[in-house]
Amino acid sequence: MKILFYLFLIICSLAPSTLFAQRKAVERSGDILVFATPVASLVTTLVMKDYEGLKQAAFSGATALATTYALKYIVQKERPDQSNNLSFPSGHSTVSFTGAAFLQHRYGWKFGVPAYVLSTYVAWSRVYGKKHDYWDVLAGAAIGIGSAYIYTRPFAKKHSLAITPMVINNHPGLYASFSF
Repeated sequence: MKILFYLFLIICSLAPSTLFAQRKAVERSGDILVFATPVASLVTTLVMKDYEGLKQAAFSGATALATTYALKYIVQKERPDQSNNLSFPSGHSTVSFTGAAFLQHRYGWKFGVPAYVLSTYVAWSRVYGKKHDYWDVLAGAAIGIGSAYIYTRPFAKKHSLAITPMVINNHPGLYASFSF
């Protein structure tokens, strides 16, 4: 009986370090896979000689990153692991979902489904690794998908997308409209 008790104590003492190592491995895999959808977008546009698509992907990515980093420094939300105050929104989610949304809008669901699955894993890895809360990754995903919606031509042309700067009650903003 004492052997079982000591074995139990040993297992319990190893569990936290095992969990920490597992979290680090998942976090590292998300850090690597974050580049999969943008690289897939780049390679796909080059292989298909779709230079208009390449331009659209670049504008989508630039807009998504600029929006994300502006919000990070404006909001200053602390990360769950308390490493810094740049948690909101998740940059990893933004980058990954921008690539996924671009692939889906430009080339269809056969490209989009695997890209969205991969992006979802990247977002989950950020929450599991205690770098973000769910709101952070959802906001990053929304920014990435929204940026791709704005610039990807098949969507914009088909739905008559219009974006106009405006000022209401001395507050600058953007007005966007499209038809279904």
